[in-house]
Amino acid sequence: MSEITPSQAVGPFFAYGLAPHSRCDWKPSDIYDWKETAGANLVTPDTSGTKIRIEGSVLDGDGMPINDAMIEVWQADAQGGYAHPVDNRARPNTRFMGFGRSATDKNGVYSFDTIKPGSVPGPNGKAQAPHIVFCIFSRGMLRQIYTRLYFSDEASNANDPILTLVPADRRGTLVAYKEMRRDLPVYRFDIRVQGENETVFFDI
Repeated sequence: MSEITPSQAVGPFFAYGLAPHSRCDWKPSDIYDWKETAGANLVTPDTSGTKIRIEGSVLDGDGMPINDAMIEVWQADAQGGYAHPVDNRARPNTRFMGFGRSATDKNGVYSFDTIKPGSVPGPNGKAQAPHIVFCIFSRGMLRQIYTRLYFSDEASNANDPILTLVPADRRGTLVAYKEMRRDLPVYRFDIRVQGENETVFFDI
C-alpha cells in the first residue's frame, strides 16, 4: 500500500522563472536573459479605469518582515470582467489579464500597479464589493494562503456576501486604506501571517 507523500515547505523560490524583476536586493533580470510572464505592473496600454498602487508589508507572528515571500494577485477589470474563458462578456481591456506577481524586498515590502476593479457577481448572483484576491507563498509554509483586499472607500463593503461572513472585529484585516500621492491613489495593505491582528485567510 502506498503512503501519502509528505508536504514540502513553500519556498525559497527559483527567481529565474517566478519573479525575475523582483524587489529583492539583487535582480535576477540582471543575470538572466528572461522576459517575465507575470510582474507587479498589471496596467496595459488599453486598460481603462482608475490607476492605483497597492503596497504593504508581509509580517510574521512577531511582527517582523518576511523578506522572501512571493505574492500573486487576481482581479477583475474596472468593468467587473475577468480575463477568463468562463467570463464571456465583452471586455474593452482585452490585454488586461488581472494577474500579477511581486516578491518582497529585504524589508518585507511588496507593491503592485494596477487599476481599481469593478464589482463582480458573487454567490447566488449577489454583487460583491470591488476586491482583489491575494495568494501568499513563503519559506516555512506547507501550503500557500489566500486572502482578499477590500477598499476602504467602498460603501458596498457593508453588503459584500463574503466580507460579511467574517466576524465584524476581524474585517479590518481585509481592508486597504487609501492615501493620495501626486494624484495617484495608493492603498496600504499589510499582511500578517500569524499573531496579533492576523490577516483573515480563506479556504479555497
